[in-house]
Amino acid sequence: MKEVFLFDSGSDFDTFNSPWQSRERTLWLEMQSVKRSYHEEVVSQLMQLPAHLVLENYGALDYDPQKYPVFLIKSKDWQADKEVILITGGVHGYETSGVHGAIRFAVDVAHDYKEDFNFVIAPCVSPWGYETINRWNPGAVDPNRSFRENSPAQESALLMNAIKKMNLNILAHFDLHETTDTDNTIFRPALASRDGIEQKNWNIPDGFYAVGDSEKPYDGFQKAIIDSVKRVTHIAEADESNQLIGETITQFGVINYATRELGLCAGFTNREYCTTTEVYPDSDRVDGEECILAQVAAVRGGLDYLLAQRFEAH
Repeated sequence: MKEVFLFDSGSDFDTFNSPWQSRERTLWLEMQSVKRSYHEEVVSQLMQLPAHLVLENYGALDYDPQKYPVFLIKSKDWQADKEVILITGGVHGYETSGVHGAIRFAVDVAHDYKEDFNFVIAPCVSPWGYETINRWNPGAVDPNRSFRENSPAQESALLMNAIKKMNLNILAHFDLHETTDTDNTIFRPALASRDGIEQKNWNIPDGFYAVGDSEKPYDGFQKAIIDSVKRVTHIAEADESNQLIGETITQFGVINYATRELGLCAGFTNREYCTTTEVYPDSDRVDGEECILAQVAAVRGGLDYLLAQRFEAH
């Protein structure tokens, strides 16, 4: 029997030549542990939303339904003739500012745009991942590669089903993420081990960047996001190959991915505009609060761009 090397935060991680089977996945899961509380840090905030917002439970993860309910924040004064803005956070549960940036936007900023848009906000798509500080779910599946039909990740399937039932006219989707040093030290080595395929590490960008959709890149929209965020935190410079995380930049601070093809959260709806934000929390130039504010600034920048486009059209 081949040697299985498991990992937890802070440990080394070796690869081996064949993909994981059920035994390896089970052993990996046994190595994970709760490091923070979803209920204390996230749900407690959701239970105290201001009056202009409503909270809707759209299901629970069957790993522990009592412990892991999932929620949508929605505009209270919903108007059917308004376009919808979808905001998602915590698709990768370990990416903290995505979760708290989504909540901060809902509580402090959404009201400023209530005359223009309806909002649907899923602040923490992967609560187990939030608690265990993980990119994957308990089955060692990445929810942000699972937004597709017959999804292998219940986190992704629950959200897709909830949005589908609402039959929304979504104008834009902001999916709030982070890129961390552990992407190289833990998660990419884990991916190599799980799939039995060598993964080449890239330089972790020092600063914020945005990921657009290669099918609908909307460069002006992405630029507006970068311009807004750079008032709050620094923007990542491209590496010596003019790339960020192995992708050639399309403009300062922006790369594009095939969001639908890759099963990314930003690609699962009929939205016109989308962006995936990438905050860098490990920089010695930022703190946790600045990371949250960068997420909020990204959404503000995108919304202001959409309003400007609407004004010009009329």
